[in-house]
Amino acid sequence: MRTLKTTAELAEFCETAKSHPYVTIDTEFLRERTYYSKLCLIQMAMPGKDDSTAVLVDPLSDGLNLDPLYDLFRNRDVVKVFHAARQDLEIFHVDAGVIPTPLFDTQIAAMVCGFGEQVGYEKLVRSIARKGLDKTSRFTDWSQRPLSDEQKKYALADVTHLRQIYEFLARKLEETGRERWVQEELAILEDPETYITRPEEAWKRIKTRSTSPRFLATVRELAKFRESFAQARDIPRNRVFKDDALVEIASTKPRDHKALSRSRLLLREARKGEIADGILKSVEAGQNCPEDELPKVDNSNAKLQVNPALADLLRVLLKAKTESSGVASKLIAPSSDLDALAAGQRDVMALKGWRREVFGNDALRLCNGEIALTAKGQTVEVVEL
Repeated sequence: MRTLKTTAELAEFCETAKSHPYVTIDTEFLRERTYYSKLCLIQMAMPGKDDSTAVLVDPLSDGLNLDPLYDLFRNRDVVKVFHAARQDLEIFHVDAGVIPTPLFDTQIAAMVCGFGEQVGYEKLVRSIARKGLDKTSRFTDWSQRPLSDEQKKYALADVTHLRQIYEFLARKLEETGRERWVQEELAILEDPETYITRPEEAWKRIKTRSTSPRFLATVRELAKFRESFAQARDIPRNRVFKDDALVEIASTKPRDHKALSRSRLLLREARKGEIADGILKSVEAGQNCPEDELPKVDNSNAKLQVNPALADLLRVLLKAKTESSGVASKLIAPSSDLDALAAGQRDVMALKGWRREVFGNDALRLCNGEIALTAKGQTVEVVEL
């Protein structure tokens, strides 16, 4: 098991990788005590049948520069293969503004190929590679050195089995003509906007019962302060204050430190100093927000006039399409899309791209009364009217 600890070693491996059609990649990282993920290990493998073409890269080694890796990421002649790539890609984008291209995500490909929704790597290893995975190092602190042989073996397995999984799924996609489906799904991962967290938009993730614009303005200011504070100091946002404390403060609207100290949910460290001052300023900003700048709540879904009978028929149609295509139903169309269609809305993902081919066109015809559904044995079929 080779571990690369110098820039020269990494450059040599990446230069060799450029002569191959693909390279499999995974990372190990920690995020429990930081805002941004701390990259602790990179695993890579070129095509091959054993571990001889696989390496570990130690980004914690003194003087190691990842530029050769990022140069490989930009090479469009080599496919970069990940499984469930979202968090891995965020690390590289935050570190260097780089997103590997061309990209292949085996989790997305597996969903399109009939392995179910958000299928895990372990399941694909069992189903495709016919191997088992050693789980003993799953909860390793990857920032500790030295790594044991067991840890290294566990980490390498994340990219060595991935080669066989990638080759199997790539063939299946070619056979079924579904390569374009995967490319449509990868567009989100390839978009830099996916990895940008803007403090002014952080409030949209907070769950609240009240939709009062003035209350939401205070939530917005508190969430903005917390996100900016956490980013600047690279600490988890919950270490600043948690969501329940944020909602409590937005409700009680403390005006001074004495009132703030009465909060039941606020961490002790947040009752004084910079955090306390930031909270009070945020509450003041939210309460004094001009009327024309108050958050606008989208109530369109709450006002949907859903035809329940049509919604039920759409669910039956979706089940039939899921069985015939082998694609997970939630990937084709979530329940919210079905209700929107049954309420007359047409701006839904189920009517776009490959989803329209698989389900959307017939869903529209069903809504328009152009087709009916009939049971035939154990299946449901479309009947032209």
